[in-house]
Amino acid sequence: MGTEAVTSRKTLLPGYSFNAVGWLSLTVVAFWAVIAVIAPLITPHAVGDIVDMDYFGPLSREFPLGTDYLGRDMLSRILFGARYTVGISLAATLLACTTGVALGMAAAVTGGWFDAALSRFLDALNSIPSKLFGLVVVAGVGSSIPVLILTLSVIYIPGSYRFARALSVNVNTTDFVTVARLRGEGLPYLIRSEILPNIIGPVFADVGIRFVFIVLLLSGLSFLGLGVQPPNADWGALVRENIGGLPFGAPAVMAPSFAIASLTIAVNLLIDNLPRKIRDRSA
Repeated sequence: MGTEAVTSRKTLLPGYSFNAVGWLSLTVVAFWAVIAVIAPLITPHAVGDIVDMDYFGPLSREFPLGTDYLGRDMLSRILFGARYTVGISLAATLLACTTGVALGMAAAVTGGWFDAALSRFLDALNSIPSKLFGLVVVAGVGSSIPVLILTLSVIYIPGSYRFARALSVNVNTTDFVTVARLRGEGLPYLIRSEILPNIIGPVFADVGIRFVFIVLLLSGLSFLGLGVQPPNADWGALVRENIGGLPFGAPAVMAPSFAIASLTIAVNLLIDNLPRKIRDRSA
């Protein structure tokens, strides 16, 4: 019995382990996640304080990333900006994917007019360019954090819905779902116990992809002045604020750009290098 358990454990562990790239990308993602949580405790200066009389100040011991166009510490603003970039993007991703996956599974199991009507409505919503939709909504309603989260989630609900529905339609035709339906199980049971466990792996990977898209869209909206408003700023807003100083204050533009790139690239690499047994997990 003990030998069998050891053998089983040895065959399972490789499928659940990260490779070197996976560990590196996981470390970068975890780093920014921790920074987003503890930013108020570790920022050297308040984000709105003018701490240097020289705008676009050079790198120094006191200001490791220099200062911005008003003389504010860039390190403090980037650390605190992680709260907005990571927090808003994560909230919007969870809302979009939770709603999209739930609707996709319900449409696949229910079928009929509900599936057709919901699919056509979300196809129409998906046909609107995402950045244009975000610009119109945020410019019309105002740029508050709840509005940003809701707008970003609405933009990416259709994609999450289509992905979950395509997976659920295949699972819905299997014998065990047919047996459960013949037993008289209702929609909540079929979704919770039969459909979701069999699509959770691909859905998990899709959540990471949606997160990257939302980070980039949020940064784009902020670069256009419709993101987090001053004196607070996410990383996209930091690029916009300091773009005029690129010829003589490059760190103020390069540092937030690098932060955006490091987070999005790390999430992409993490998804690509997920352990096979997690990525392809099924019940």
